[in-house]
Amino acid sequence: MPHRVVVLALDGALPFELGIPQRIFGRSLGTEPDGRDRKLYEVVTCSIRPPGPVRTDADFAVLVEHGPEALATADTVVIPASYELGPVFDEGRLTEELAAALALVRPGTRMVSICTGSYVLAAAGYLDGRPATTHWSSADHFQRTFPQVRVDPDVLFIDDGDVLTSAGVAAGIDLCLHLVRRDHGAAVANEIARRTVVPPYRDGGQAQYIHRPLPEPQFATTTAARAWALARLDRPILLRDMAEQEAMSVRTFTRRFREEVGISPGQWLTQQRVERARQLLESTDLSIDQVARDAGFGTATSLRQHLQAALGVPPTVYRRTFRSSADA
Repeated sequence: MPHRVVVLALDGALPFELGIPQRIFGRSLGTEPDGRDRKLYEVVTCSIRPPGPVRTDADFAVLVEHGPEALATADTVVIPASYELGPVFDEGRLTEELAAALALVRPGTRMVSICTGSYVLAAAGYLDGRPATTHWSSADHFQRTFPQVRVDPDVLFIDDGDVLTSAGVAAGIDLCLHLVRRDHGAAVANEIARRTVVPPYRDGGQAQYIHRPLPEPQFATTTAARAWALARLDRPILLRDMAEQEAMSVRTFTRRFREEVGISPGQWLTQQRVERARQLLESTDLSIDQVARDAGFGTATSLRQHLQAALGVPPTVYRRTFRSSADA
């Protein structure tokens, strides 16, 4: 049976965020033994009231065909942002109607918020004593309203196991792709990213707010250096080599890179190599030593250390997990 994702549409919902789960989870496909596509997720949208229209922050409403009882059937609940959270935003408490709806969620259900949907999770107690994030512009207010939550305003998303929170707008796409990757591996997540025409992987720890996210026209960018590095991940890549691709000093290149990407060149290279290793572990029968060399880690020991740090599992366990998932 497909994993059931239930999206909770609240009055004041932002249509963009509301549509993210359907676009990512709803288009994620596996393969049957006979080669046919199979849906990996079933996505259902519900309201806290009986089926009917739900207001959005745009000049239209959405007609939601499921009431709160759908929450009781969820394997994952996603709560997108809303601009009409009322006492949830102002006082940190749930309305009776919202509390009654969330009480239907089964213990152990995975809970996910996009943007200010984190306020609902916090008011319901899901984030007590846990790390969480929200849109950077609401982070200070969120922390004051919920002092028991460990707020990190500088990241795209936080995966705390059964509870996950994201920053605003497009960070919801990153979080949903991360969940697909966590559930079914990099190959499935990368395919849906290609279909959605978004970057296949942005690490959750990447900065959500970059003061100069796009370089001014008169400044050179680091795009060519990144493309150059991606084409030779299996070889040693020095910082000065990347800087030379843009005819910059190492110092200027490092500053520009961080301004444009949100992390250092070294962190970015490690992320790309981990992603390459994941793809090779999922899609090839190469030995662990060869995967380590092709991904640029050099040795199986280095690959093991980096994969353990990034994913919490060694290469052999990762390969076994996602090979089994693909064959299921």
